[in-house]
Amino acid sequence: MGPEIIHYLPQKIDFLGTTVHMQTLYMSWLTMAIVIIIVAAATSQRKLIPSGVQNVVEMFIDWLGDLMEKNMGVEGRRMMTPFIITLFLYIFVGNELGMLPAVGVHFTSPTNDINVALGLSVMVAVLVYIIGVARHGLGYFKHLISPTPVMLPLNLLEDFARPITMAARLFGNILAGEILLVVLNRLTPWLVPDIWIGFSLVIGFLQAFIFTMLTIVALAPVFKAVHG
Repeated sequence: MGPEIIHYLPQKIDFLGTTVHMQTLYMSWLTMAIVIIIVAAATSQRKLIPSGVQNVVEMFIDWLGDLMEKNMGVEGRRMMTPFIITLFLYIFVGNELGMLPAVGVHFTSPTNDINVALGLSVMVAVLVYIIGVARHGLGYFKHLISPTPVMLPLNLLEDFARPITMAARLFGNILAGEILLVVLNRLTPWLVPDIWIGFSLVIGFLQAFIFTMLTIVALAPVFKAVHG
């Protein structure tokens, strides 16, 4: 595990009886810093005709905004755009970190840690319930007995399983990509790893999109319920 970790910083910290894996925190902080820099660069000198970073960021905002409007309606897009854009950028940037070459430190994706992936998916699940209750009161829980009370166990199981499957999909794909990259670098250090890096960059984008899309789909009934 020599080159796989940051040696000159703490690797693990015991906190309140638990072990905190600092590599994940370092990469999470780096991901957040990169996202902040990207957004700052896109908004610091906004132009009517966008270019550069502003153009790229606005392209993603428009693209995700259209998906939100189609699934959640105009109000859902207006309310959830900041959260959805932030979620997508964090996962997208985090996924790609593990593809960076080691330059004194070994970069990894924070999303290759099941704790991060599960934390994101549980956050989404809790947010769905919070917004649902805020908009519809306790009547929101009627969906658990729809279309018939007999469906209560299955509906509860679905709500419980969704964050687990979302986390497992994100974590599994990103971790597998990084492990294979390490193996390829040791077996065939020329060309093949470069090809795999290009492929993994696409996978990182697709996994960010899938997780974000599943979040939008989970939130959609909360806003559509107003109309039906």
